[in-house]
Amino acid sequence: MTASAPIVTLIVPGRDIAAFAPAALDSLRAQTESRWRAVLIDDGSTDDTGAIFEAAAADDRRFTTLRHEASRGLGAARNVGLAHVDTPYLGFLDGDDELLPDALARLTGTLHETGSDFVAGAYVRSRPQGDGYAAGRVQPWVAAATSPERWGTTLSAHPLAVSNIVAWSKVSRTAFWHDLRFPEGVAYEDQVVAQLMYTRARAFDVIPDVVVHWRLRADGTSITQSKAQLSVLRDYLAALRGGIRVLHEAGARAAVTARLELILAMDVAPLLEIAGSHPDPAYAAEVDSFMAELQALPEFAGVAPDPAIAAALAW
Repeated sequence: MTASAPIVTLIVPGRDIAAFAPAALDSLRAQTESRWRAVLIDDGSTDDTGAIFEAAAADDRRFTTLRHEASRGLGAARNVGLAHVDTPYLGFLDGDDELLPDALARLTGTLHETGSDFVAGAYVRSRPQGDGYAAGRVQPWVAAATSPERWGTTLSAHPLAVSNIVAWSKVSRTAFWHDLRFPEGVAYEDQVVAQLMYTRARAFDVIPDVVVHWRLRADGTSITQSKAQLSVLRDYLAALRGGIRVLHEAGARAAVTARLELILAMDVAPLLEIAGSHPDPAYAAEVDSFMAELQALPEFAGVAPDPAIAAALAW
């Protein structure tokens, strides 16, 4: 381990992820940029997650551990972690995901060169395959947000950046977060924050390098795999609405259009499918209300949904 002063802190929350945390921590240890710290936050786990975090901290002083006796959620865990950042740069890694070995070197190195407020990289899903997980390809919306490489860009110059809405594919200057915090007590807490980052930045960078493998768990317990639950749907739609509202308030109409196109292409169809067979009529009512809101947006006129979605919007 290097004795050099750390330059970047990773906030790593996790709850009941004992099966995946070792791989996440190993991905930090394998970084070619070794000047990192990691704040490991056990968010009220009932399995061995806390013990795994404590063992890591005992073995490597770059790890620091915190524990919530009862779960407070990802947003609260990340906010608690922010109070422990004392490095020039900060980033996030969910405790069931994995960084690629050159991720921190590439992200921090880019910010060092550009002076931008943050940098966003590409990511891929890691899906169950056989006895393990296998990484897929960069999805089109991720590629649109991060490729080609752009240094010192802005939302007006690159509105498709808003397709990258996750917290854990970015590294920021710590000062940029002086008044940014995650919503607490809800799922999809990173979507509104991501849009605030894009609209507030003086300049940001995007790079096409894959920096994270995002795990979709075999047991289906990831938040993104739980949209059939009415409470999760409501948080999901609130996050989508909130992100659009942030872009509207910033006057970023091209970015709103880009966001609408992606929502119609990627989010609406699965929700309609679930709504069609959901036993609770409140689910379909929530989806219908959201779709009506999308249609009422002035930017909607410039969006051309595929025929199936267009038919659904004509309800």
